[in-house]
Amino acid sequence: MGDVGDMGDVGVAASRADAPTPTPPLPPSPTPEEADRMRAEVVAGLQRPQKELSPKWFYDQRGSELFEEITRLPEYYPTRSERALLTAFAPEWIAELRPASLVELGAGAADKTRILLDGIQAASPGATYVPVDISAEFLESAAEGLREDYPELEIQPLVADMAERIRLPESLPRPAVFALLGSTIGNFRPGAAVALLARTRAAMRDGDRFLLGADLDKDVDVLEAAYNDAAGITAAFNLNVLHVLNRELDADFDVAAFRHRAFYDRAKQRIEMHLVARRPVTATIPGAGTFAFAEGETVRTEISCKYDRAMIEGMFAGAGLLLEGWVDGPDHVHRFALAVGRLS
Repeated sequence: MGDVGDMGDVGVAASRADAPTPTPPLPPSPTPEEADRMRAEVVAGLQRPQKELSPKWFYDQRGSELFEEITRLPEYYPTRSERALLTAFAPEWIAELRPASLVELGAGAADKTRILLDGIQAASPGATYVPVDISAEFLESAAEGLREDYPELEIQPLVADMAERIRLPESLPRPAVFALLGSTIGNFRPGAAVALLARTRAAMRDGDRFLLGADLDKDVDVLEAAYNDAAGITAAFNLNVLHVLNRELDADFDVAAFRHRAFYDRAKQRIEMHLVARRPVTATIPGAGTFAFAEGETVRTEISCKYDRAMIEGMFAGAGLLLEGWVDGPDHVHRFALAVGRLS
């Protein structure tokens, strides 16, 4: 799902049940240092001419659950399109590559990843899976389920923000596949996206591969419907960021004073998600001050860039990767692609 610009942060995670589930326990409170850093980032975003919040703040336990629910909505085609491509492409590719490990950035529930893990467990028993995500409580829950389903794999969850340098296990078996699925790359502006790919490339060795899922440009109506679902799940996901700020920073955002808006910016080739003030409203963040929002003023919470092959190839080249493979499937309405890169 969104844009962070110089903030450059994104995390993706989630868990979802179709039926109501008990309220999960609250996650551990941030350390004073973590709270100070979060406060500084939030304040910097709210002081910009176009107020914005990093989409990484979406992903507490509740936000992760809502996002996973989004992936199952009829309007939200990316998950279905990517799953179809992985099902058709991945088994043969994994059998040929025989990777000894899989590192997945923004792993979330690792639902689609099971297609890769099925092939890895068959081709390379004893291989290692390192799911990387920003939501600690959700990540560990997902890892427990994976350990039960893939007893022959070594599951090593890693809590980290992919917008920063990630410290992987030094003993990571090779060759490795590094995966960034779900078009999470679209949540970064072009420069930040190339920087993320370059950091990933720096962790790769000869024989490793990078697998990217990327949403392609398409009809505006299809795009906007995917981020404005009839059930209101995306709206709840967007508004959840204010609940996170209220809990983690003891802020007093009136969540009911804001509404969800998502639209496609054709010139920038990206979806933007915003929170729109329904009326003049203020919010106080202890230690940072009070922020005023005029009626109709927006806070940008996410972007989701859409691509074509030339754009992906250019980003790969800028990061020191060579586009080795491209699969985009026959669905021209819900166009999506898998791109494979190697060291150039």
